[in-house]
Amino acid sequence: MMATTEYRVTGMTCGHCESSVREEVEQIAGVEDIRVRAQTGELVITSAAELDDAAVLAAVTEAGYSAVRA
Repeated sequence: MMATTEYRVTGMTCGHCESSVREEVEQIAGVEDIRVRAQTGELVITSAAELDDAAVLAAVTEAGYSAVRA
């Protein structure tokens, strides 16, 4: 069963921002799909199992942005 988790990311303004977030988040074990939109700040992650919020937030921070679970 797949799990979908949504976050709000602040600070993204362009496609490069989206790529930076995607590159960090895709390194988390179990991530199957990532949708990220700079215009809305939306980050939707589909994973094989429930993800650890701390791991996702750390990945977004590593990319240079901040996030909260939606």
